Amino acid sequence: MKRKRVGVLALAGLALLSVTGLAVGSASATESGDAAAHGRGHDDPVIVGHRGAPGYRPEHTLASYELAFRMGVSYVDVDLVPTKDGQLVARHEPEIGGTTDVAKHPEFANRKKTLVIDGVSTTGWFTQDFTLAELKTLRAVERIPQNRPHNTLYNGRYQIATFQEVLDLTKRLGKELHRTLGTYPEVKHSTFFSTIGNPTEPKLVALLKRNGLDRPDAPAIIQSFEVSNLIELHKQVRTPLLQLTSASGAPADFVAKGDKRTYADLVTPQGLREVAKYAKYLGPDKAQVIPRDTNDNLGTPTALVADAHKAGLKVQPYTFRNENPFLPANLRSSAEPDAFGDVFTEEAAFLKAGVDGFFADQPDTALESLHAFLGR
Repeated sequence: MKRKRVGVLALAGLALLSVTGLAVGSASATESGDAAAHGRGHDDPVIVGHRGAPGYRPEHTLASYELAFRMGVSYVDVDLVPTKDGQLVARHEPEIGGTTDVAKHPEFANRKKTLVIDGVSTTGWFTQDFTLAELKTLRAVERIPQNRPHNTLYNGRYQIATFQEVLDLTKRLGKELHRTLGTYPEVKHSTFFSTIGNPTEPKLVALLKRNGLDRPDAPAIIQSFEVSNLIELHKQVRTPLLQLTSASGAPADFVAKGDKRTYADLVTPQGLREVAKYAKYLGPDKAQVIPRDTNDNLGTPTALVADAHKAGLKVQPYTFRNENPFLPANLRSSAEPDAFGDVFTEEAAFLKAGVDGFFADQPDTALESLHAFLGR
């Protein structure tokens, strides 16, 4: 048991070294472009740092994003929610009680409330009730300390980042590392924020245009679990789009309009052809690509990848995590919630199934899986 735990800390130590450029994907990559820098072809699968490198730093912080880039990925996933004064910040959800120290700020105690967002009742503190200046007084904390206790070392060190700050970091590191770096901005809860008069999309469009990212070859891909907003964004910007889907439920905009279609309908051959009219990418729950069997082991791949490719879509599922609870039962190393299991076998199965990349919380091991798959 102790040996497995040491392995987790050793990998975390590798991550610490990599932030100074001593590990894989450092500034030694001198050729321009992601493919050239990493010896990959332009059509090779892409590893996206899911919320940066949250396996090693609190998610959606500039430190998490920087570490992901230094580990070698060329894209990071950035969830976006608005502030009271119309700024876009990087948080997985508008509720920030679980990802910041807001509960320790008595000056904000009266802002705790209960809201229903996309049919789910949530109690806490919400970004739309804070100005950016107020949010900047908070500090990020680890969201899942039971799985990532080593990340609690960084609690209180990092501010909430704006999307512009993430873009600035991306540009700076791109120059330093001599390769093109980019982001996958995700519009969170589009219908909800539009309903309360604080829509995300106009702010995102303005930022993309201001930063020269309104073009088909931009190092940016816009994501959403909703459909209507992506269809509208397709008319407003030339930035590529990615349709996210879930293994259950339905898009919130469909539910709000009384549309009976579900995510399952979106991933049928006909549904995929409709998605391809506005998006270039599909981001399914990984269970939609390879579901688990009755014993919670990886089952047989579905037809989704082949169907999506036939429709002209690239497939990049989410989310791969190294810790035991997130892995198929037969790939777990133990019952310890913070120990790593055999993620390499899981990721290899998805690459063999033909995915065009995937989102990962630990970019270094994901890149190791990709390099092994490509034989490089």
